[in-house]
Amino acid sequence: MRKLIPDLICASVFDIDFGDLKKRKISGLLVDIDNTLVPWGEPEMEEAFIHWVRKAQKEGFAICLVSNAKRPRAQSFADLLGIPAVGLALKPLGRAFRKGMALLNLKPHEVAVVGDQLFTDVFGGNRLGIYTILINPISRNELDSTKMMRKLERRMLERMVRRGDISVQLAQIRQGSDYDE
Repeated sequence: MRKLIPDLICASVFDIDFGDLKKRKISGLLVDIDNTLVPWGEPEMEEAFIHWVRKAQKEGFAICLVSNAKRPRAQSFADLLGIPAVGLALKPLGRAFRKGMALLNLKPHEVAVVGDQLFTDVFGGNRLGIYTILINPISRNELDSTKMMRKLERRMLERMVRRGDISVQLAQIRQGSDYDE
């Protein structure tokens, strides 16, 4: 269960404190695509998310997209942003996270994983000793299998609160979205 506990929970990527990450000596971000930066299945990224990536880069962060989406989808967003991508990642398996770190020439303690799923992004990152940031999904539209996992995620977060693994406030940030209701 410890491998499912995120290091940080934020409502969205916009709430990530770059200064705090720098204090932790993090200089790279492995960022999920679907429902983290782009609504699942949508072909275009909103300007606000493009701006967030640019801001992170200006703050000195190297960024690689790491997504379970098919490679052409991941690559189209990587091309838009001018950054590397690992598509068809098969998260939570470690291969894609390691490839993303290699593309950024960084080690696990130098990167953070940013994503909307406990069982793929957080579990996969934690297994490799990477700092993990869980955010709320930006859309309710997603695969049926993911929707089922959201219910299990909610139960796991509730259990983490009961055990004292995360604070009630952090769980409320995650559960505060209307997604899970």
